[in-house]
Amino acid sequence: MTVKMAEIVEFKGKLNVLESGLRIGGSKEVAAIGETDNPIIRHPISHLPYVPGSSVKGKIRSLLESKYCAETQETGKPCTCGTCEVCQLFGCGETRNIRSPSRLVFRDCQPTPETRSAWEETGVSSEVKTEVLIDRNKGMSYGRIGPRTTERIPAGSWFEFAFSLRYFEGDDVPSYLALVAEGFELLEKHYLGGHGSRGYGHVAVVAEDGRPMAEYLRDRATKVGR
Repeated sequence: MTVKMAEIVEFKGKLNVLESGLRIGGSKEVAAIGETDNPIIRHPISHLPYVPGSSVKGKIRSLLESKYCAETQETGKPCTCGTCEVCQLFGCGETRNIRSPSRLVFRDCQPTPETRSAWEETGVSSEVKTEVLIDRNKGMSYGRIGPRTTERIPAGSWFEFAFSLRYFEGDDVPSYLALVAEGFELLEKHYLGGHGSRGYGHVAVVAEDGRPMAEYLRDRATKVGR
């Protein structure tokens, strides 16, 4: 089967960490005394927090799979059918089932200049939240399990956001845009990163014109082919 690329369309905007901190974990082999044992991911050169594109892509995909993919609903695993719109857009993890190239690319999100300035002025680019396991009967910390410290990106932080859609001749582009728009809506209703059930990771994504990304994409979908 011949697959001829028609165009690559790029979408830009901003990702806003809303009322609660955002946690996307990094790695640390050993935590020194006084340091958090659950650090966030940081740029290796600037040491500033950022939001990996893989985290956004993976979360939106998982939410759409949970709603539309029977395989995921049954097994809890990523869909590997290779034929549904989710697989077409995000890629198929089963090599033998791949029918066409994936179409979405999500970029890493770096902090905006305004957020960088705010972090520099305060000398703080993250917050550390302490949590503890409670004995339900005694109302005290459970056993010898001490408090754990978790690092988060502070609420109110903004990040540059960009993703692109590569489409091919014969693709139903309006349908693709509508599905991605729904993915952004689901993301904003759910959470990004870890510990969402504890209130972490409430985010919003806006397009270049300031509208919610979902609204912007649906508007673009109605204009494709005009």
